[in-house]
Amino acid sequence: MLDKLIIINLKIMKKLLLVIAMVAVGLTANAQEGKFNLGASIGLPAADADTGYDFAIGLEANYLFSVSDNFQLGPSVSYSHYFGGDIAGFDIEDASFLPIAAAARFNASEKFIVGLDLGYAVGISPDANDGGFHYRPLVGYSVSDNTSIQASYSGVSVEGGTMANFGLGVVFGL
Repeated sequence: MLDKLIIINLKIMKKLLLVIAMVAVGLTANAQEGKFNLGASIGLPAADADTGYDFAIGLEANYLFSVSDNFQLGPSVSYSHYFGGDIAGFDIEDASFLPIAAAARFNASEKFIVGLDLGYAVGISPDANDGGFHYRPLVGYSVSDNTSIQASYSGVSVEGGTMANFGLGVVFGL
């Protein structure tokens, strides 16, 4: 019974991700301007990851199209790596994910940004984790026209729990 429920939820999640991707492509098809961004972050594990992992790092690349003066939307790909710790003398294997998402950013003011990434994180750890639904709400502060500091909560819903972290990073517009 539980297996059937998990399979149904995965099918619904895949359809939702397809709709998100179609909307993102549709909205960005008419956009005239875009900006390529690269970022890096370090994070403290949260949710189910806080007991078995010491810290996390992340890398991100996205291309955001200007939909309006204050709103950007586009594709994002990132890499998340959780460094395994030690529980009762047992070493925990590192875990890695490759999130592929639609990224949205809203300029709340000249300096403050709020955003959200939604997509699917492919599990790429040697122990073959399956991956899952990826979400990443964030807030940012523009230091200059091409540099911002971001605080985020990045999560991946995996079978049996959630791999997540509270991260702090920097993003550079190229």
